[in-house]
Amino acid sequence: MFCGQEVGNVTSFASSRAPSDHTSSTLFVKGVARNGSPPWREDDKDGHYMFALGDNLTSRYKIHGKMGEGTFGQVLECWDREQKEMVAIKIVRGIKKYREAAMIEVEVLQQLGKNDKGGNRCVQIRNWFDYRNHICIASSRSPKDSSYFKRVPKSSAIKVIDFGSTTYDRQNQNYIVSTRHYRAPEVILGLGWSYPCDVWSVGCILVELCSGEALFQTHENLEHLAMMERVLGPLPHHMLKKADRHAEKYVRRGKLDWPEGAASRESIKAVLKLPRLQNLIMQHVDHSAGDLIHLLQGLLKYDPSDRLTAREALRHPFFAGDHLRRI
Repeated sequence: MFCGQEVGNVTSFASSRAPSDHTSSTLFVKGVARNGSPPWREDDKDGHYMFALGDNLTSRYKIHGKMGEGTFGQVLECWDREQKEMVAIKIVRGIKKYREAAMIEVEVLQQLGKNDKGGNRCVQIRNWFDYRNHICIASSRSPKDSSYFKRVPKSSAIKVIDFGSTTYDRQNQNYIVSTRHYRAPEVILGLGWSYPCDVWSVGCILVELCSGEALFQTHENLEHLAMMERVLGPLPHHMLKKADRHAEKYVRRGKLDWPEGAASRESIKAVLKLPRLQNLIMQHVDHSAGDLIHLLQGLLKYDPSDRLTAREALRHPFFAGDHLRRI
């Protein structure tokens, strides 16, 4: 299924070195450090790969710096001796669940690459390999792409670079999906999920792009649902009634158990400070506010069967107006 696999500690590669590079191409084999390979270091307590600047990452790559760190691992800036260019390599934590998620990410990136050959919308995977129990994913590190890794670009072009939590619609739906702040109500209530939960996430991200802050800044389910009601109005009775056994504790007498069930006064205050969706958007947008609010109301429908599809959203008047050139 996967192509371009290189396995650290097992396979040696032909190295195309930069003129100033005098390291050997021999890899670390069977626990013994050999020329050109860094000494074995234990991962940190969270399973992150430990490295030093100048280390080799297989014989092909040399570590120049760290670009960032996230839940799934860290991104390093590396010199690709074979292609004679700098690349970004995501080194996934050496923990089973993150390794499994990384293999799905590799598959997704390869599929996306076939449909986005110009690399205009998504990061392009260059290579992937398994090194010292860490899945490593190499992608472009050109000046054009670097801004999407570590700073806000000067243009408004957006490229999706992280597919670490990607899953398939066909997979087991009894577990939680989506990053917390962008998680749809049907996921929290345990009602099952499908593509509409991504549309909800897009709605949350559009609000964040507009305001500069995450719409639902929380780490607790009941507070999250209460924030939704504060911004969007009451949750539908039929959804609350069907909440699974893990989420039914958030419901009382057919309504959300709020504020009675709040964990603290601080939690209640965090919910109360949120404005209604219309007011929030109008604080940050003057022209096109009406179209944007209407679009968001469609993206953030509670019931996934009532939510706009991605195709319907792209046909919304907000994306057709001249105002987009002024945003």
